[in-house]
Amino acid sequence: MVRELSLAETLHAIVKLVQEFTGCDACFIYLIDGDDLVLCSSLRPHPAHIGKVRMRIGEGLTGWVARERRLLAISAEAYKDPRFKTFSDLPEDSYEAFLSAPVIARNRVVGVINVQHRLPHRHSGAEMELLTTVGEQVGCLLVVARMSPALIEQANHAELVWSGGQIVRSGEALSDSSGA
Repeated sequence: MVRELSLAETLHAIVKLVQEFTGCDACFIYLIDGDDLVLCSSLRPHPAHIGKVRMRIGEGLTGWVARERRLLAISAEAYKDPRFKTFSDLPEDSYEAFLSAPVIARNRVVGVINVQHRLPHRHSGAEMELLTTVGEQVGCLLVVARMSPALIEQANHAELVWSGGQIVRSGEALSDSSGA
């Protein structure tokens, strides 16, 4: 997340890292575009599907995670869950196990990250914690990706701490808590 890569390259590197940790067979990152979730990164290259696979927030397991802002773990027969939505072009739709976490930026859901296994798989607490943390980190990455390099260079992080964590624009004075 700290290297100078394109956002697409960074998301792909994150997907690969999640796969290495979880041993999953598929990993996807969907990001919100209006009222839709759009596939933006995939473990396996699905170039024809990146940017084209879309679902509404609330639609399918992925959309449910976005709407409910909750982690979802299904260890077997995820495709039989009544919330499941099939995409006939994606072979991962027949996979057994499904783990999904919201991508959060500034306390808003901005996407979803999914992990899938071909065979039944009981998700460990470490896998669930990792995916939740990665969802939060990807959210932070998206916020930073919108910032100009000049703004990042001039940021005074110590001042941010002293201001009580509030965003203080350059040149604004910090109020003195003593009232002086």
